[in-house]
Amino acid sequence: MGRQSGVRGAAVVVAAVLLGISGCGGPGHSGDGKTGSAPGPGTASGPNGGASSAPPAPSGAAGAPAPGDVLPGLVSAAAARTRLAALTTGKPGTMAGYSRDKFTHWAEQGNKCDTREVVLKRDGADVTQDAECRALTGRWKSLYDGATVTEAAKLDIDHMVPLAEAWRSGASAWDAARRKAFANDLTRPQLLAVSASSNRSKGDQSPDLWQPTDKSSWCQYGRAWTTVKSHYALTVTDAERAMLTTMIDTCAP
Repeated sequence: MGRQSGVRGAAVVVAAVLLGISGCGGPGHSGDGKTGSAPGPGTASGPNGGASSAPPAPSGAAGAPAPGDVLPGLVSAAAARTRLAALTTGKPGTMAGYSRDKFTHWAEQGNKCDTREVVLKRDGADVTQDAECRALTGRWKSLYDGATVTEAAKLDIDHMVPLAEAWRSGASAWDAARRKAFANDLTRPQLLAVSASSNRSKGDQSPDLWQPTDKSSWCQYGRAWTTVKSHYALTVTDAERAMLTTMIDTCAP
């Protein structure tokens, strides 16, 4: 990963015991994400980089959330339901061959900033940075638990769809460039700054196994997870689909 100020997630995971390799990491290991070559907002790709039929996700300016959302690139609840129905159902793959290092992050984004620092700046209020682009002060609202955080070192950058979960649902077949794009995707709702405690509680678990404690975030969480899996043509399990449906159903009519 690039510069980071915290604990780095485990590099090797065993199928059921995955603490910190989920889609997130600590302040020096924010989750899973870096972007240097994320596909453009109107370019959907399949698991091996081929074009998919998923429509582009509506959003505000590139890398910025649409009004009312804290995550960029979220589709509407109606569009999320349509995309969820179209996702291929599959059984979780194995963790054979998995390593976080196969999802290069964080990527450099220019002006001495890497993906982590870009997300911290984007997701916070009144964020100040030093000459190396590291966040010094600011205020962040953690989507998962509603906590307000004022120290960047207490934040992780979560991968909405964790790297290990992506591996089990299709990313094991991707090339290195595709994995790097996924791990650093600033265009879709794949990366967000959250409290380290909530991120590590989530680990690499899918929505049927872990849900944000702040239920007011379920609408965005369900839409975000579905948006990302749809764009990258990843599979879902029956239980995962059921919980995503429950989450999306919490969205206001």
